[in-house]
Amino acid sequence: MLELSGVSKRFGSQQAVDNVSLTVAPGEILGLIGQNGAGKTTTFRMILDFLRPETGTVTWSGQPMTKIDHDFIGYLPEERGLYPKLTIDEQIQFFGQLHGMSRKAVQNALPEWLDRFDVKGKRTDKVKDLSKGNQQKVQLIAALIFMPKLVILDEPFSGLDPVNASLLEAGVRFMQSSGSAIIFSSHDMHNVESLSDRLVMLKNGREVLTGTIPDIQAQYGETRIHLKQPAVSAQAITQLPGVVAMHQQGDEFDLELDDPARGREVFQAVTQGEYITGFSQHAPSLDEIFRMKVGDDNA
Repeated sequence: MLELSGVSKRFGSQQAVDNVSLTVAPGEILGLIGQNGAGKTTTFRMILDFLRPETGTVTWSGQPMTKIDHDFIGYLPEERGLYPKLTIDEQIQFFGQLHGMSRKAVQNALPEWLDRFDVKGKRTDKVKDLSKGNQQKVQLIAALIFMPKLVILDEPFSGLDPVNASLLEAGVRFMQSSGSAIIFSSHDMHNVESLSDRLVMLKNGREVLTGTIPDIQAQYGETRIHLKQPAVSAQAITQLPGVVAMHQQGDEFDLELDDPARGREVFQAVTQGEYITGFSQHAPSLDEIFRMKVGDDNA
């Protein structure tokens, strides 16, 4: 298990990470989210022992990261770094052997990984001749092919189209099923909701939310309503008691309530005893919660 306990890091007058604690168990996926400059990459670098925390500890299976070999860690940095003149085969051979694989083991495993991520091109193609998406997939394979026990992915979905994002998600799920502990960052809340067992949100280096997504959403209550083809006008909806905001797109409406208990009154008012094609009451989405917390100066 990865465990961070009260870690802090300052750069000059800037407090980059402030008393952060988290755990990631084998077979668990933790999403680390926050706005730019929130402390996510600094946290990753302390886990990797690239930076030493000023306070707190970082341990793996109870052992300090500073005292153990890091060959069990697969890391995809936010700033991608490949050797452009190497072929796909040479690139992955280098990283595989760097993490203790034999040349033969890399050769045997590589075809399956290239297929898993649908890498376009031949193994003899140079990295510089690949598209950016395929370069990213090659670097991801280099980080995973040796089956690390701990996987750290810094903005892995950046620049990927929906098809390749789905391939990446499947690859992460494969690592999870193999027992890897996985921590990743992303600005796309859809990816975070889809992948994370738990999440930690940072703001200005501090934890402002932690837990499972349903538990976090439950803190905000079911204050959102989605309507389709209501039996009353948009103007009438805005005047309903408890409706504090409304967004309309065609014949669909998204409402924000001041109290979840208002839902029954709203239902009765917008249906007028008639059938309507859509009514659902739910908690704010993770994207909405993220925006609220990032914009909350008291968080």
